[in-house]
Amino acid sequence: VQLQASGGGLVQPGGSLRLSCAASGDIQSVNLMGWYRQAPGKQRELVAKITRGGSTTYADSAKGRFTISTDNAKNTMYLQMITLKSEDTAVYYCNANSPLRNYWGQGTLVTVSS
Repeated sequence: VQLQASGGGLVQPGGSLRLSCAASGDIQSVNLMGWYRQAPGKQRELVAKITRGGSTTYADSAKGRFTISTDNAKNTMYLQMITLKSEDTAVYYCNANSPLRNYWGQGTLVTVSS
């Protein structure tokens, strides 16, 4: 499975961004996808994840502000982010899980700053 993340950029506090993760390859083997982020000097952390059945889980920091979704016709996962804060600044990575392997995309940088 190959994952291509995009949509990052510079946004002011309170602004919005939508990240995309295009998946290709053995997509049928994937049963869980998610977004993770890594801020400078910190460990990578879960932001949100979604099962093949559509069940979602969010980190406390993302609840109420971020929405994870998938478009199966486009083999794409999204992360809609609103009310962004400076502490959301990080490299955001998309992740896909199959029973045998864990896949990572290359990351997209989100910078929240005035």
